[in-house]
Amino acid sequence: MLRILNVLAILVLVGSALYAYSIKYATLYQAEKMVKLQHELQTETDSLAMMRAEWARVANPVRIEALADQYLGGQVMQLPQIATLASLPDKGARGDQIGDKLQDLGLSESTSTPGAAAPSATPAAKAKPGAADLARTGSASGARTGH
Repeated sequence: MLRILNVLAILVLVGSALYAYSIKYATLYQAEKMVKLQHELQTETDSLAMMRAEWARVANPVRIEALADQYLGGQVMQLPQIATLASLPDKGARGDQIGDKLQDLGLSESTSTPGAAAPSATPAAKAKPGAADLARTGSASGARTGH
């Protein structure tokens, strides 16, 4: 019995040593992964700082003014060029622009459509009671039932 307990204790000891080593290597793997992610984060932070510095240079008002003078040949805005709301004209009433154009062309009279004056293409449809007649009377022979 004592030998079985000794063998069992040795097996538990070996198993716990294997478990400790597996935790150790998993921890090392996670630490290396964390260092790699920190390095990537630092690279992205440096890249973002470089982009912000480049944007500050590109969006510099003095630089934009010099480029506008060089390529656009613009004038410096004077104070009388600035308008107030009261000096702007009122917005005109909006009308029917298409209707006005048609009226100018003499096409504003109403026209009749060809289908309105033409007789029905199916004369048999007039002779038979329709679905509306059946729904109103309740049957095809509404007169016989007294409705």
